Amino acid sequence: MSPKFLLRASLLALVVSCASAVAQTKVAIISIQDAITRTQEGQRRIKELQDRNQPKSQELEALGNEVNELRNQLNKGQNTMSEDARRDLMRRIQQKERDQQRAVEDARGQFNQEQQQIFNDVGGKIMAVIDKHAKENGYSIVLDISAPQSPVLYAVNEVNITNDVIAAYDADGAAAPSGEAAAKPAQ
Repeated sequence: MSPKFLLRASLLALVVSCASAVAQTKVAIISIQDAITRTQEGQRRIKELQDRNQPKSQELEALGNEVNELRNQLNKGQNTMSEDARRDLMRRIQQKERDQQRAVEDARGQFNQEQQQIFNDVGGKIMAVIDKHAKENGYSIVLDISAPQSPVLYAVNEVNITNDVIAAYDADGAAAPSGEAAAKPAQ
C-alpha cells in the first residue's frame, strides 16, 4: 500500500468520525429574556411593577409640566420682567430641573432594580425548566440568543425551544401567584 493511500484512508476515517460526533450533538436556541417576559408569572410581575410605578410616573410628569410652565413664564415675560424677577425665575427653573433630573434618575434606578429582581427570580426558575427540557429532549447545548452580542448568526426555527420552555414553565405551575393571592380560595 502506498503512503498516499494510507493518508487518504486516515483522513476519510477522521472525517467520518467527526461527522458522526457532530450528528450526535443536538443543539437548541432560546431567547431567555423573551421566555421570562412571556411566562404567565413574568407577565404578571412586570404588570405589577408597572402598576406600582404608575404614581411615580405621574409625579414625574407633573414635575416636567411645572418646569415647562416656568419656562413659558420666562419666555412670555422676558421683555417685561425686571432683572431680579427674571433671575429669580431662572433660578427656580434650574432648581426644578435639577429636582426633576434627580427624581427621574432615582425612579429609573429603582425601577431597573425591581425589574432585575423579577428577571433574576423568574430566570432562576426558568433555568431549571430549560435544564429539564434539554435533558428530556437530548439537547447537548442550549444557546441564549436574547443578547445582541449572541454568537448565533443563524438558526432554523426548529431548534428554537423558547415557546416549549414557556409552555412547560406555565404548565408546571411556577406562575402561580405568591402571597395572599395564592392563599385565597376560588369563589
